Amino acid sequence: MADSHVQPGARIVVTGGSGFLGRHVMAALAARGYANAVTFRSSEHDLTREADVTEMLGAFRPEAVIHLAATVGGIGANRRYPGTYYFRNLQMGALLMEHARRAGVQRFLSVGTICSYPKITPVPFREDNLWDGYPEETNAPYGLAKKMLLVQSQAYRQEFGFDGVNVLVVNLYGPHDNFDPDSSHVIPALIRKCVEAVERGDEEIEVWGTGKATREFLYVEDAADGIVSALERLDTSDPVNLGAGFEISIRDLAEAIAKHAGFRGRLVWDPTKPDGQPRRCLETSKAEQLLGWRASTSLDDGLARTVAFFRDEVRAAGRVAPAAR
Repeated sequence: MADSHVQPGARIVVTGGSGFLGRHVMAALAARGYANAVTFRSSEHDLTREADVTEMLGAFRPEAVIHLAATVGGIGANRRYPGTYYFRNLQMGALLMEHARRAGVQRFLSVGTICSYPKITPVPFREDNLWDGYPEETNAPYGLAKKMLLVQSQAYRQEFGFDGVNVLVVNLYGPHDNFDPDSSHVIPALIRKCVEAVERGDEEIEVWGTGKATREFLYVEDAADGIVSALERLDTSDPVNLGAGFEISIRDLAEAIAKHAGFRGRLVWDPTKPDGQPRRCLETSKAEQLLGWRASTSLDDGLARTVAFFRDEVRAAGRVAPAAR
């Protein structure tokens, strides 16, 4: 690890380290020998409060920060809480990076989102396209709030020499995802619908939109590996895409999930519900060039593991109450 920006003994704080992506990042850090990586819950340190940010940095004295913490949700949640999503994500990122700079943190990795890209972007999305238009309306407040961390990183590097780096992560899925129907993204939402439909013997399930929109999905363990690679190797504040390098229509995705869940009924599409951004797929050659990283888990394998996790650990443990019929 001679070329790494972060040494194995470094004190690393991972915000959001107890969440879906965070627990996998913590595992990836441990697997690479980082024994002093820590995290905390928002009930301990609320990053939207300046006093909590300074208290957390004083308590842990990190040499590096991986900022994953975010207020996130699917299309429905983004439409209901645009102001909340904008304010909380902007506040967390801005306060944390500013006080990390003041506290002498040596390296700061911001994990951004594909939602920051313009609504109409040539496919595959290239990092150079990031400022070519306004994001898709249903998640623009969230996407723009996270995008400001990129601006802040570049500005702080220019003025203060602050070592802030940025990755943009495509839609994630995998074990420990959020399966709550009120706030989950498309893969966990469809897995839950299909598994519960099989349990009840339903003959059909409703799916939002037309099914024509396309998305790219990255298995969460691959994403965690890419994030740790960026922490170690990235030399610029310019953004780097982390993705799987392929796209699939929501219709084909739903059919694949139904197959893995054993649901053989009808998928009923509701075109009155939004599709979101028409197409999403990232160009990922920069990650391979700068980080030596590429995704390794196929969608078929990833879906099989995620369905098994929901059945074996979520449903079996009763951690998700049955959805209303």
